[in-house]
Amino acid sequence: MKKRHLVPVVAALAGALAVPAAVAAPAASGASSASSASSASRTQASAVAAAAPTGTTSLADVLLADGNQFDGNWYDYDIVTEAVLAVLAAKPDSPVGLLTQGDVPLTAFIPNDRAFQVLAADLTGRWYGSETKVFEALAGAVGIDALEQVLLYHVVPGGPVTSSQALRSDGAMLATALPGKSIKVDVLSRWLKLVRLVDGDRNDADPLLNPRALDINKGNRQIAHGIVLVLRPADL
Repeated sequence: MKKRHLVPVVAALAGALAVPAAVAAPAASGASSASSASSASRTQASAVAAAAPTGTTSLADVLLADGNQFDGNWYDYDIVTEAVLAVLAAKPDSPVGLLTQGDVPLTAFIPNDRAFQVLAADLTGRWYGSETKVFEALAGAVGIDALEQVLLYHVVPGGPVTSSQALRSDGAMLATALPGKSIKVDVLSRWLKLVRLVDGDRNDADPLLNPRALDINKGNRQIAHGIVLVLRPADL
C-alpha cells in the first residue's frame, strides 16, 4: 500500500480490533484398537451431523436488517450492502444473488465501511468523509463488473466455515465464488483469535478477521465474519 495511506490503514485496524477471550484447546483424539477408532469415528460423524446448521436466514436479510441506509457508523456494513444491491440491480442473474438464498450454504467475509473507505482512498488518492461519497467513488472508479468480482471474492461456497474451524485451519486455501481465485488462511494467534486472509494483491496489506464480529448469522447455512480491509483478487 502506498505510504500516504498507511495512517488510515493503521487507524482502521486500531478501531476494529479488540482482544477477545481465550480460545479453548481442541479435544485430544485417540483409540488404541481399530474397533474403538471406528466407533469414535461414527460418534464424531453423528455429532457433526447433529451440529450442522439448519437455519435458512440469508446474509442479505441480516445485512438489510438495519434499514438499508448509509449512516455515520464506520464499523457496520452499509457499503457492502449497497454494493450487493447495486450489482443485483444491474445484473439480476449475478452469482452475488447467492447471498439472498438462505438455503445455499456459504461463508462470507464482509468488510466494514471503514475498510471500503481505505480502499477508496487507495484507488483514488482521496479520503472521503461520508459512506455515501465512499460508495460513489468506488462505483465510479471500478464499475459494476469489477465490483461484482470483488464481492464474489469475499464468498466461499459450501458448508459454513465457523471461527473455531478457521482457527484450526492455518495454511488452508479457500476457493471463492470468483472462478479460479482463492484466499489463504493464516492463523496468527489462536489465543487472540487473530486470523489473516492472504489475498491476490501482494502490494497491499491483507485483511484480518475482526475478533468482535465473528460467526454472524450463526446457526444458519450462511454465516459471515467481519474483516477490517477489503479482499483484493488482484493488484488494484
